[in-house]
Amino acid sequence: MSSTYTVTQAQSHLPGLIRKAEAGEPVRIRRHNETVAYLLSRERMEVIVETMEILANPTAMKAITANRAGKTKLVPLAALDDERDLIVPHRNSRHQH
Repeated sequence: MSSTYTVTQAQSHLPGLIRKAEAGEPVRIRRHNETVAYLLSRERMEVIVETMEILANPTAMKAITANRAGKTKLVPLAALDDERDLIVPHRNSRHQH
């Protein structure tokens, strides 16, 4: 849930509003009863940017769509470690006898 302040209130209470945002509470700033800005923590903004980057990535979106359609198989991360242990890289396998 976000707190709402007018521009004038936000100007006079900025240090406290920054602390609220840092604590994870979005701060909405309004002018003439219209929201004109939000104050968010760095962490929250980084999550938003990361989400936008994923949504803009065609390969990621293809994988998400396939997952939603039930066309993927999810495995625990530990299974990936087990699988890596089974794969042994071969150097110059043509020359090994």
